[in-house]
Amino acid sequence: MSKGLASIMKQAQMIQQKMAKLQEEASQRTAEASSGGGAVNVQVNGKNEIISLSIKKEAVDPNDVEMLQDLITAAVNEAMKKVHGEISEEMSKITGGMSIPGLF
Repeated sequence: MSKGLASIMKQAQMIQQKMAKLQEEASQRTAEASSGGGAVNVQVNGKNEIISLSIKKEAVDPNDVEMLQDLITAAVNEAMKKVHGEISEEMSKITGGMSIPGLF
């Protein structure tokens, strides 16, 4: 095996190890978002799990359940977008900006 190919193989192995570590750390990464002026707050992790959800009493209107659903959906989506953005940024640093489908 040539030195150039051996070097490439070693770099690929190092990238693979760093990516595996980042994937493991994804569950530790969190992001928080709110909607409705803070009426709904949500915290999620990088494994697409909701860690916490809080809803202020004034956001609960039995005559307007759809609004509460929209507030929860907006907060969850924003938090997920944030945490995945952070993970994607870290992954980009590892891969040198090269997009690898199916990772994050």
